[in-house]
Amino acid sequence: MDRQSNARPVIIKRKKVIKGGGHHGGAWKVAYADFVTAMMAFFMLMWLLNATTEKQRKGLADYFSPTIPINRISGGGDGAFSGDSITADGQNMESGTGASAAFSNETLPSGGEDGEDDALSRREMQDKAAEIEKALAARSGESMTMQRALRHVTTKVTDEGLIIEIFDLDDLPLFEGQTAEPTPILKEIAVVIAEVLAITTNKLAVNGYVRAFPIMLIENPSWAISAARAQAMRELLQEAGSDSGRVQRVSGFADRKAITADPMAVRNNRIEVVLLRRDR
Repeated sequence: MDRQSNARPVIIKRKKVIKGGGHHGGAWKVAYADFVTAMMAFFMLMWLLNATTEKQRKGLADYFSPTIPINRISGGGDGAFSGDSITADGQNMESGTGASAAFSNETLPSGGEDGEDDALSRREMQDKAAEIEKALAARSGESMTMQRALRHVTTKVTDEGLIIEIFDLDDLPLFEGQTAEPTPILKEIAVVIAEVLAITTNKLAVNGYVRAFPIMLIENPSWAISAARAQAMRELLQEAGSDSGRVQRVSGFADRKAITADPMAVRNNRIEVVLLRRDR
């Protein structure tokens, strides 16, 4: 017992060991969630690009990049064929907002007799545009073939007059290759347009446009092709019964007035049949 009482006391030290790689606050989870969200958005974007048409994509792009019109007349269209009628009643602009109800063509300053004549001419063109759109809508309901044909057609009213625009679709062009030889679908459209134009007596203009060609070409064929296509459309209208004396001009604009961000897009291949205002 004496030996045990004289023994050195045993001291036990307890050390706390901290191992590396422990809890870091969950920051990696936030980063991973952001990554998954970004990937989902990317795949949705790819799906939308594949599932929508070029016209729908352009509409979406225009929605997210609105422009402020310089004139009090806006560029919003309300026609039966989704045209851009810049003189449509209800689309007037005042201080950046639609104000046709408060500021109609009759109540806004007209600028004298010339302004009054201009307002009357616009109103007359709006009435004719409504008649033509109604006639085209009636023809589109006749058959599925005609409905598919009129997918190529849109209308809009400008200062020059009513424009009936006929354009290429990705899977259905209006002309054979890079020529001025009309396809059967354009011939059907020309017959319809000639019949619809018979309800008016205004003079006509025919404009041709083509998409841009690669810059490496030695000679740009767009001028010759656009002019030849406009001439071919004039001949189709004449063969369909339209009075040749109504045509005031036939013009080719090459690729100078692209209507899409990509000047080489198929949508830029188009023909315009313009119902001219009487004061132009």
